[in-house]
Amino acid sequence: MTLAELLVRLGSFGLDLTWRVECDEIVDPRCVEMEGQSADAGMDTLTLLSLTTPFLQLIDAEARGFAGDSLVVVLTEVDSSWWDVRAVDERVLSELRHHYPGAEDL
Repeated sequence: MTLAELLVRLGSFGLDLTWRVECDEIVDPRCVEMEGQSADAGMDTLTLLSLTTPFLQLIDAEARGFAGDSLVVVLTEVDSSWWDVRAVDERVLSELRHHYPGAEDL
């Protein structure tokens, strides 16, 4: 599963968010671009999606989605096979559980 997939699965909830991305391990030049685009005011969801592709894998990266000044979702990719998703809206988590039945609550 990639960041692009998760962003798409957020649906309308994620569309109007502003994103800030931090990559602890730079594994692709787009990591630097994502961090640069998200500095200061952050970037919109469509910009973040344009920087992610189905083949971009991140290691120790975190994408934080804000609605105004409120942090509403955090997507943390530990490696290409493990994600931690936190959201203030339980419906977002339920939707992800529906699409990814192997997902576990921690």
